[in-house]
Amino acid sequence: MVKGEIGNCDLVGLRGEEPPVVVELKRRFNLDLLLQGVDRLALTDQTYLAIPEPGPRDSRVKKLLRRLGLGLLLVAASGRVDPVLDPAPYQPRKATKRLHRLLGEHKRRIGDPTSGGVTRTKIMTAYRQEALRCALYLAQAGPSTPKQLRKFADTPNALKILARDVYGWFERADRGVYQLTPLGFVAAEEAGETPDYSARSAKD
Repeated sequence: MVKGEIGNCDLVGLRGEEPPVVVELKRRFNLDLLLQGVDRLALTDQTYLAIPEPGPRDSRVKKLLRRLGLGLLLVAASGRVDPVLDPAPYQPRKATKRLHRLLGEHKRRIGDPTSGGVTRTKIMTAYRQEALRCALYLAQAGPSTPKQLRKFADTPNALKILARDVYGWFERADRGVYQLTPLGFVAAEEAGETPDYSARSAKD
């Protein structure tokens, strides 16, 4: 049997000896509804949030509800109720590939060039750092081969960076030899403190 407005709960359903089911109702999904649902979990694991169709468009909402152990009901204008998500203990699946990329980026990035939480600014990734080292070396040494860059500029991925040319900084000067584009010279100039490659031989 389901009854409305029991204590602070919008709906409470009981059936035999089964755990009670609590449903919190709102006209749209919002933080207040989510907080109510989290609070009701202290009463029963069988807690649902109910909102009108079509429900939240952001797919991350379901992920959040799964993580919290909340269910989701969608109510049609006709009164039909569709259970979209049942409450259940959260059993996360680790995103192994994403974690590998995350740890690899952390390991390859030199220093901490970008403050956490910044907006409207270019993030200095490990890839961009290595591309800049390529640009800085070419700005000083002139046209060079990927092998020279790997050896003297600490750029193990030089060939991929030069060939892909994500930033428009590099171009072929000859077969197997690369040089800077005008954009590349600008990037090297704006990089700030420049490593001194003059003491390093640019010849094999």
